[in-house]
Amino acid sequence: MRTNAYRNIQLLSIVGILLASYLMYEYFAPLDHFSPCTINSYINCNASTKGELAKTLGIPTALYGLFGYASILLAAFKKWKRVIFGVATFGLLFCLRITVIELFIIHEICPVCVACQIIMLTIFGMSFHLMKFSSVKKITKPS
Repeated sequence: MRTNAYRNIQLLSIVGILLASYLMYEYFAPLDHFSPCTINSYINCNASTKGELAKTLGIPTALYGLFGYASILLAAFKKWKRVIFGVATFGLLFCLRITVIELFIIHEICPVCVACQIIMLTIFGMSFHLMKFSSVKKITKPS
C-alpha cells in the first residue's frame, strides 16, 4: 500500500514538473506568442507568467514549483515521507496564496496553476496518509 502511494506521488510529481516547466516556458516566451493557456481575459496564465505573480521575492514563481516538485520526486524515490510532507505543505500554502491573489485581487485564474494546486493537494493528502499510517503502525507494534 505504501509503495503505491510513493509511486503515485512520483507520477504526480512528474506531472507537476511538466506543468511548472510549461509555466517557466511561458515566463520566458515573448508576449505576442500563441499560448494554449489563454482561454479568455479571465482564464489565462498571463498574471502568473507575465504579470504580478510572475516573480516571488525576485525569483520566477514557476521555479519554486519546479524545485518543489523535483524535491518531492526525489523524496518519493528515497521514501522520505517527512520531506514529502514538509515540501507538500509549503507547496500547498504557496499555491493557495497564488490562487487567492488570482481570484480576489487580480480577477484572473490560471488553469495551469489550478492544476498545480490540485496536484499539490493530492500529494499533501497522500503524504499526510503516509505520516498517519507510519505513526499508527509504530503505536500498534507489539513490544
